[in-house]
Amino acid sequence: MTHNPVRPWRNIARRVSRQIRVGKVLVGGDAPISVQTMTNTLTTDVAATIAQIQRCAVAGADIVRVSTPDEASTKALKEIVAESPVPIVADIHFHYRRAIEAAEAGAACLRINPGNIGDASRVAEVVRAAKDHGCSIRIGVNAGSLEKHLLEKYGEPCPEAMVESGLDHIKLLQDNDFHEFKISVKASDVFLAAAAYQQLADATDAPIHLGITEAGGLVSGTVKSAIGLGNLLWMGIGDTIRVSLSADPVEEVKVGFEILKSLGLRHRGVTIISCPSCARQGFDVIRTVAVLEERLAHITTSMSLSIIGCVVNGPGEALMTDIGFTGGGAGKGMVYLAGKQDHTLSNDRMIDHIVELVEKKAAEIEAAAKLAAE
Repeated sequence: MTHNPVRPWRNIARRVSRQIRVGKVLVGGDAPISVQTMTNTLTTDVAATIAQIQRCAVAGADIVRVSTPDEASTKALKEIVAESPVPIVADIHFHYRRAIEAAEAGAACLRINPGNIGDASRVAEVVRAAKDHGCSIRIGVNAGSLEKHLLEKYGEPCPEAMVESGLDHIKLLQDNDFHEFKISVKASDVFLAAAAYQQLADATDAPIHLGITEAGGLVSGTVKSAIGLGNLLWMGIGDTIRVSLSADPVEEVKVGFEILKSLGLRHRGVTIISCPSCARQGFDVIRTVAVLEERLAHITTSMSLSIIGCVVNGPGEALMTDIGFTGGGAGKGMVYLAGKQDHTLSNDRMIDHIVELVEKKAAEIEAAAKLAAE
């Protein structure tokens, strides 16, 4: 919200971490929490993969991960990296040679899984390649693929086993004088992941990548991720996030930003505050909000819009938003600008008019920001 004062009870104190670089994106320290996603196209289908990356970038993705399961994929990666508008993380499993090839292809970061990348000598070879080509590394611990000796030691995947795995591999990287790394300890179980991340945050100053892995479909996965990631972010833990959904990667980006926006940690685009609707509504709230979300998707400037069906909560919500519309009677409602009543508007003109107001406000904000920067 652009015109509201900062309230102390909304502030979140972020955990202090080192800062690394993933291509042009800074991760950790005082850098904004970045939003990531992962392609689900065949990497060897270069055109489809690039097209998906570009759609994700338009949605706001800061970093995109691409799977490189075989040599053909790492060969394709070179062209993908050259065309990508955002840094590319190469996702490596099982064969350390793929990591070396990905570094040579220009990947900005190598994601390696300690449970299946190989022994210390192979990790050392990956580190050499990362140093030679300016890559960072993400240590990606996953509850579903922990090392055999840790499962034997602890009996099952648990926070202690996950954190021990991560710290062991941090030591491997540091023993090779490599410090440009971030780390994740993902699980599909919210409680397991949250507990592991809390222990990890106390054990290292490395930047932390948050994720609830294999979270599920669009609705169920969004809820699960919002609970798990939201609570960790609220505690100040997390420097970069990925929402894992069985859905279009663009949806992962949208959900990631909505989580950050809800906590006031990052702002992008229009935040719509709307009622669930009831018999008091003066217009079709649900349809209106759906259309506005689509019509305003191109706006990247941070601002707030309230769409409320009646006067019970409408005026109060409008006080807190940049632009507001509250339903009334006789087929019209009240438009609020910067929290104040401005003019009445017929319901049949509402959508087009609100889009115009939002676009005008966004242009004003952008112009003011540009002037301030000069």
